[in-house]
Amino acid sequence: MTEHVRVEDLEGGVRLVTLDRPEKKNALTGAMYDAMRGALEGADASEAVGAVVFAGQPGAFSAGNDIADFVTRVDRPFGEAPSLRFIRQLARTRTPMVAAVDGVAVGVGTTLTLHCDLVYASPAARFRTPFVELGLVPEAASSYLLPRRVGRLKATEILLLSEMFGAEQAEALGLVNAVMPSDMLVEHAVAQAARLAALPRGALQAARALIRGDQAAVEAAVESEAAAFDSRLRTEETQAIFRAFLNRARPASA
Repeated sequence: MTEHVRVEDLEGGVRLVTLDRPEKKNALTGAMYDAMRGALEGADASEAVGAVVFAGQPGAFSAGNDIADFVTRVDRPFGEAPSLRFIRQLARTRTPMVAAVDGVAVGVGTTLTLHCDLVYASPAARFRTPFVELGLVPEAASSYLLPRRVGRLKATEILLLSEMFGAEQAEALGLVNAVMPSDMLVEHAVAQAARLAALPRGALQAARALIRGDQAAVEAAVESEAAAFDSRLRTEETQAIFRAFLNRARPASA
C-alpha cells in the first residue's frame, strides 16, 4: 500500500485494489506497481483472499505509465523494473481477478484487463494502447492475448494504430462482460468477485487454469515482449519521442 494505491480486504474474501492518483488520472509510478504486485502476491499467499478487484478513482482507471517516472529508470536493468515485475506477477497470479474500468484505460490500463477473469466498465470507459506511437512495443502478453480474443486484424488495429474504443465496443469485442453506470460499477465488480471467492478454492483454480489455457505461452510472451520493449526503450527514436512528450507536458514557465 502506498499513498496512491489503497488495498482493502473486504467481506466475502475480496481484496479491493484502488488506484488513487486522480490528479494524474492514475498514471502508474514504480511505487504504485510495487504496491499492486504486493497485493497480488499477498492474495495468492492468503487463505482469506479469494478474489482481487482492480479499480480506479471515479473518472479514471489508469492513464498508463507515468512517463516522467518511467524515463528515470531507463539506465537500470529492465528485468528489475517495477512495471515488469508487476506484469510477471499479473500473468502468474492464481487468485481470480476482476477489473472495474471507469474513464481512461491507457496502455497497461488496458492490457491489465486481458489477465482479469471478469471485466466491467462504465459508459465513460475509454481503452487505448499507444505503445507504437511512443516508439515501443505492446506489453503484458497483449501481443499474444489480444489476437486470440478479438482476432488478428482487430488486434492489429488496436495495438498498432492505437485506436481508442469505448465500453460498448469493448463489450461487443468480448473484452468487457457488461457495461453499467459508474455509481454501480465497483459495487458490482466486488459482488461478482465475492461470488468467485465463495466457490470451492481447489475447483475454482483448476477450472480457471483450464479456461485460461497455455500458461507457459503467456509467460513466454511476457518475456519476449519485455526484451523487445527494453531494446526499443534505449533507441534514440524512442528517447526523442519521450523528450517531446515531456516537453509538451511541462508548464510554459518550467
